Amino acid sequence: MEQALPRTPANPSGFWLGVSVGRLLRSPRLIMLLLLIPLGVLLVGLVGTLLDLRLGVDSAVYRSGALTLLNGEPLYEFSTLGPEPWWALLPFTYPPTAALLFVPLAAMPTQLAWGFVAAVSVLLLSLVIRVTIATLGERRWASPAKATVVFSIALLALEPVWRTLFLGQINVILMAIVVLDVLVIGSSGPRLRRWGGVLVGVAAAVKLTPLIFVAHLWFIGRRADAARAGLTFVLLQGLLFAVVPGDSRDFWGHAVSDPGRTGPIHWAGNQSLNGLVSRLSGLAPWSLYAAVGVGLVLAVPAVWLMLRFHRQGLALPALLVTAFYGLLVSPVSWSHHWVWVVPLIVLLAARVPRGVSLPQWRQWAPPAGVILVYASGVLLWMSNGHDVELFWSPLQFVPGSAYLIVPVVIGTVLTVSGLRGKRAA
Repeated sequence: MEQALPRTPANPSGFWLGVSVGRLLRSPRLIMLLLLIPLGVLLVGLVGTLLDLRLGVDSAVYRSGALTLLNGEPLYEFSTLGPEPWWALLPFTYPPTAALLFVPLAAMPTQLAWGFVAAVSVLLLSLVIRVTIATLGERRWASPAKATVVFSIALLALEPVWRTLFLGQINVILMAIVVLDVLVIGSSGPRLRRWGGVLVGVAAAVKLTPLIFVAHLWFIGRRADAARAGLTFVLLQGLLFAVVPGDSRDFWGHAVSDPGRTGPIHWAGNQSLNGLVSRLSGLAPWSLYAAVGVGLVLAVPAVWLMLRFHRQGLALPALLVTAFYGLLVSPVSWSHHWVWVVPLIVLLAARVPRGVSLPQWRQWAPPAGVILVYASGVLLWMSNGHDVELFWSPLQFVPGSAYLIVPVVIGTVLTVSGLRGKRAA
């Protein structure tokens, strides 16, 4: 199956910068279409400021974390932050380094900060899509610029995407940072390539889960980039230890492992192995250990498949294997964390041949199935909250675990196919 995947050009960043941007700049209508949505989001944020609306629970927490840091108040001593509005009273779960990087939001009203985060997310979603298309080769679509616009608009319908925008989350921003580092900077000329890994380190300093991409860089042989990523992460943590030693000690001492700060692990919205095992076991004390054990078992085929793609020159599929494995093994992977489905759908759509006939439904099944799962809002159909997930029937666990089932099924099919092909060879 993986043999049909498009190969990565020798220099995807050069292709993207030289071809796509040039075509896009010659297409003012496409530029206006790409800018229309983020400008509209900013306008909604401005209106929200004037009307005192409640937009962006998470961006309100980000902004409050920055204000708390600037005011010299503790970030983790209490379950809420002083500057938080009454409708966003949540704990700050990110490292102190994130509060530092959120400082620009402190200069904006709460609703405008949401508009800014959401607008940047929309723009960077288009960037991820364009880089994804660049890795597929110029001949996949006659007009990569138009394909970028179409995907950028259509994929806003995915639940992880629109929920990320609605909440003012930074999932798309972090994904874009990682994609740029791994797929663009790592394939560029020596001047730019010397910065490889730095963006991954910055992403991990904002939210710890991108640390898995340090391992990705190491396994694919970019050891210097992995070292730079780790060093960037450590230096940023060291900076905050020097600036706010109390907050840093509080975070690494207890807040980082405090389940009460992340919300109910067994809630249906947590589409990780830990969430699934917690629901299945009725919150048994051994749930986390079981989830870790399953994750370790899955690590073997995941690393094998990722390296197989890398050796075949398939940089994007290799990156997606790591990204989805990270979502599975993270203690908490809320539904809006699954924005990595965006480049996956673009990749799967690229495998559908032009003019495919109805009997060749197998070509359409993978992208159609993935879109159906993540655009249908299937998780929203499930009864959830107040511990009802602990009493789901066996049939309810299937749609209630749909997000994590998709990468497991795709990974299993690809691994079995790869092993069969290896034996046949």
